[in-house]
Amino acid sequence: MKPLKERNQATVGLVSLVLIVLSVVVAYQLDEIPLLNNSSTYSAHFAESAGLQPGDEVQVAGVKVGKVDDVVLDGTRVLATFSVDSFDTSRIGEGTTASIEIKTLLGDKYLALVPRGNAPQDPNQPIPVERTRTPFQLQDAFDELSTAVEDIDTQQLAKSFDVVADTLHGTSKPMTDALNGLSALSETVSSRDQELAKLLSNTSRVTQTLSSRNEQLRDIVEFGNQLLAEVQRREQAIDALLRGAQRVSAELTGLVRDNEKQIRPALDKLDSVTEMLQRNRDNLRQTLHLLGPFTRTGVNVTGNGRWFEGYICGMLPPTINFNGAEYNPQGCDPTIAAPDQGVRSGRW
Repeated sequence: MKPLKERNQATVGLVSLVLIVLSVVVAYQLDEIPLLNNSSTYSAHFAESAGLQPGDEVQVAGVKVGKVDDVVLDGTRVLATFSVDSFDTSRIGEGTTASIEIKTLLGDKYLALVPRGNAPQDPNQPIPVERTRTPFQLQDAFDELSTAVEDIDTQQLAKSFDVVADTLHGTSKPMTDALNGLSALSETVSSRDQELAKLLSNTSRVTQTLSSRNEQLRDIVEFGNQLLAEVQRREQAIDALLRGAQRVSAELTGLVRDNEKQIRPALDKLDSVTEMLQRNRDNLRQTLHLLGPFTRTGVNVTGNGRWFEGYICGMLPPTINFNGAEYNPQGCDPTIAAPDQGVRSGRW
């Protein structure tokens, strides 16, 4: 057998690289290999998802024993599929209950299991919705509060407090003060019954509106997450752009520093020209003002062709009679004289 140093080094390097890549892939996908996978998969039906997402933890008595694999809609219910480590599956009995619990104030959730029953839970049989529970929702709380307040007879409640106050009228002063305060509270509640009912009704409508717009709110959050993910993916490009801008700035700084001797005189001359123009600003403005009519007249004289064209008034007498014809009868009046009156236009 040849030593490695006597073999083809390119082949040895290629084989070594392939083995390293396979080792890394196997290390990262160890849990996905069926023979090495030490977890069992279960499922449970819930009335709603309550924010549970794939990847959330599965806990038993506060200890992580697995993770949520998938959360999908199954008819009118939600089916959550989760995996549990094999050494913990022995405790998942046929009476096990599942609940979605709040993990953090930011809204993270986890799936909590309470093992019950002697016989093991069938992995192919989902835990029914009767043995699952979701977090208490704010809308349900307001709905129950509205129903409870509407069922209270505030007038009868006020009378009951008055009767109790009259019955215990002879008791000690602290008790009397407490009962009087309780009576005043009942009267206040009774007098504000309509306002309280309206407040709770409006609160219920607000919660119902938010509930009906749940999909839109979820889309907004999802789009925000996608935007943040895209910004994170573009982080390297943005970082490279900033680094390139810094390099360009450094190159420009060096260029200016290297050519400072040549640039400085040019800038000084430019400043001198600017100062001269500033000093002669009025003269330049007057020159441009006077140049306008001159330019306009010059354009009119040379605008009809490659010649100068003009009308000379006053070279001939005001009126000329020739062969019975009268020329220039109106004389030399610049306001009415035209090229077809008097002497014809001359071109030279």
